[in-house]
Amino acid sequence: MRLLHTMLRVGDLQRSIDFYTKVLGMKLLRTSENTEYKYSLAFLGYGSNPDHAEIELTYNWGVDAYELGTAYGHIALSTEDIYKTCDEVRAAGGVISREPGPVKGGSTVIAFITDPDGYKVELIERADHAGGGGIDKRA
Repeated sequence: MRLLHTMLRVGDLQRSIDFYTKVLGMKLLRTSENTEYKYSLAFLGYGSNPDHAEIELTYNWGVDAYELGTAYGHIALSTEDIYKTCDEVRAAGGVISREPGPVKGGSTVIAFITDPDGYKVELIERADHAGGGGIDKRA
């Protein structure tokens, strides 16, 4: 088993594509429309399946906002220099909702960005772009 994609419902497909491509540097990998069921899809990422997980943006025609609920957490991205990345995000018009700093109770440096629909994107400073975050509980 492996992670293929994460789907987010968005209120303005082009606005969200612009955010993930222009602010976070992802590539628009493919799009499709379903006229019968009235929705459009856009798949984005830093590479395509099967080598990379993707984000699927779903726009249900005529729906311009969603309640995010309390169960959703965030998407996490690694970066080698979190301070530089936050400066680049700001310069591209992105919103830093938590400035870079250590995670509570740990030493991993993180920051949070909020996308145009209110979804959170965590940045984790990792020299090798490895995944994870939080507290390392290994002995």
